[in-house]
Amino acid sequence: MSTQHDLEQLARVNASGRTPVVFVHGLWLLPSSWERWAQVFEEAGYAPLTPGWPDDPDTVAEANAHPEVFAGKGVGQVADHFAGLIGRLERKPVVVGHSFGGLITQMIAGRGLASASVAIDPAPFRGVLPLPLSSLRAASVVIAKPANYHRAVPLTYDQFRYAFANAVSEEEAKDLYERFAVPAPGEPLFQAAAANLNPWTEVKVDTLAPERGPLLIISGEKDRTVPWAIANASYKKQARNRHAVTEITEMAGRGHALTIDSGWREVADTALAFVKRFCG
Repeated sequence: MSTQHDLEQLARVNASGRTPVVFVHGLWLLPSSWERWAQVFEEAGYAPLTPGWPDDPDTVAEANAHPEVFAGKGVGQVADHFAGLIGRLERKPVVVGHSFGGLITQMIAGRGLASASVAIDPAPFRGVLPLPLSSLRAASVVIAKPANYHRAVPLTYDQFRYAFANAVSEEEAKDLYERFAVPAPGEPLFQAAAANLNPWTEVKVDTLAPERGPLLIISGEKDRTVPWAIANASYKKQARNRHAVTEITEMAGRGHALTIDSGWREVADTALAFVKRFCG
């Protein structure tokens, strides 16, 4: 179900006549994490949308007060939610996603719904085999307890510092945690962990789809949650698509918080430059 805020964004974007850019957030963040990105893309002539996952609260305070609203959201449901929103757009959008939002972005592109896509530190899909120890440690916050499958799980500051904010100062890490961190559904992490064991998994991407469109994968050099090994394995799967450009770039010195930390603008400009090449 689309919120009133999402419907208002859709109406505004369709009325603008500009190319839409749909931003997809990942776990432990809200749509507000994209606000500065949306402004950059708007100033560049695009029409940004920052929809939530189903039932996302409006603010970090509200999210932390009512964590139960995040529970029970699986990858397939979220991908279908964004596909439904995109179906209401009058022009095929660019899609930009981070972490599990980067996975959703690739799923959407594989359905032929994106004119171009940027997946930033994207969570792995079925067929992506590397499993670095740092990724296991970051995910173990959730998957170490099977009961978390149906729960919403918050991160402590120390967990956020390890998984998101390891490449920034202690002061900045604490600020990012206060400003952005919210609980997240456990289900997507369990789904991703089992994707290569489950032939019927929802965590799959049609990498060979003729209508996939140009794709850029951005990897943070110091990312512990989605290290280069995972991002590059995703790239190699996607690069087999003979119908569209597939590229990967690494952002030096950056961790998983690269879309929200003090270096966010460099990442946004990298994504924007790619988008302009194909959707000017």
